[in-house]
Amino acid sequence: MNRYSIVLLLGTLTMTTVAHADVMDGLFDNAIVGSISQAINDAYKPSDSRNDSDDSRWDDESQRNNDDQRRQYEDQHRQLEDRRRQLDNQQRQLDDQRRQLEEDERRLDDDFR
Repeated sequence: MNRYSIVLLLGTLTMTTVAHADVMDGLFDNAIVGSISQAINDAYKPSDSRNDSDDSRWDDESQRNNDDQRRQYEDQHRQLEDRRRQLDNQQRQLDDQRRQLEEDERRLDDDFR
């Protein structure tokens, strides 16, 4: 009877182990494994569909920043060109005044001699 109890106990343990293996196999069904591996892949290499909106949002913001920087550059460039024109005009006026002064000086010298 002792042997019978041991065989029954070992049989029960074996069946329990097989039952647990079936339950574990059910947990790791292909669909579950597939979804877990997809989640891991998405975490390391995000899919194109998810990042398209983020990328386009980043592209839009980047484009806006580039446009703002371009506009600011063009405004500053225009201001510098305006300043250059003003200085050119002032230089022409000074040149004209210098010529006038030289003419006046020549006349004075001519009149004195």
